[in-house]
Amino acid sequence: MGKLGPRELKIVIRCIKRSSSILVPPGVGLDSGVHKTPDGLCLVVSTDPCVGVPKPRFGWLLVHYAASDVAVFGVTPRFCSVSLLGPPRTPTRLFQSVMRDACQAANQLGMQIVTGHTGSYDALDDMVGTCTAYGFASLKEIKTPRGARAGDSILCTKPLGLETAVTFSQTRRALAERLFGRSSANRLSRQFQFQSCVKEALALSKMPGVHAMHDAAEGGLVSALNEMAEASKTGFSVDFTKVAVPREVHILARHFRLSTNEMMSMSSTGTLIAALEPSAERRVLRRLSEFKTLARLVGTFSRSRRRRAKDHLGERSFPDRAQDPFRRICL
Repeated sequence: MGKLGPRELKIVIRCIKRSSSILVPPGVGLDSGVHKTPDGLCLVVSTDPCVGVPKPRFGWLLVHYAASDVAVFGVTPRFCSVSLLGPPRTPTRLFQSVMRDACQAANQLGMQIVTGHTGSYDALDDMVGTCTAYGFASLKEIKTPRGARAGDSILCTKPLGLETAVTFSQTRRALAERLFGRSSANRLSRQFQFQSCVKEALALSKMPGVHAMHDAAEGGLVSALNEMAEASKTGFSVDFTKVAVPREVHILARHFRLSTNEMMSMSSTGTLIAALEPSAERRVLRRLSEFKTLARLVGTFSRSRRRRAKDHLGERSFPDRAQDPFRRICL
């Protein structure tokens, strides 16, 4: 389920033509692309799907998924295109409701919806959306996952696996109430706006010493760190005991008998991973506290290409591929 692994992705995109005007082409760990415009600015573009999420949140998440990827490159998302596709006999009122929520999300971010596509198709049995977001910036303003440097600290914002726990509370409500308690299940089922890192990413992008950022959506911490290391040609060491993990995620781990690797791979949309020089740590943590965003320093990027993880059992090799349990838990 979800995006292709690094090996498969490299095979699929091998045929894409290269051009001197493309500064950041498709690649592993690069959720946005960058190309030059004739007037010397750079256009940062990202596209993302939205599928399998509750309809009352569909439009909001659709816009924020793509907008977050542009923001992680340090660029304010300004415009987007939106496509909504549904199965036959999808009510017009559902398309209207989802689009209204997408418009509200775009308005709040200062974005303008430019174009899109809407329709019903026999091949679908549920609604599918895509959003392509883009913004303009000078080259010096752009930060990519390639920017992580040896010696940089690894910052992790928001609790890991929260997206999975929230979706579980929405899709498997009776079991969530039994495992978490009714009050916690109710609270989690109403949460969704943490699944955006636009504000935090744009704030950090303006701070000296922040070299690279990546979200921890599909594949969680495992995908994010491996993709940053792949893009920046670094290694890293991460201490999983320092990562914030909600009580409910620990409960899910026990119930579904998850390994530590699976916990580290949990879908965590909205969680931001950043590489920052040690001298910037205090400033960054203080800035994030102004957003009331939980953030912790959990490791270090290294010159060595080795990737290491520490947990309660000791130190070992970091998993080279995410084992995201989202589907097993939530569907």
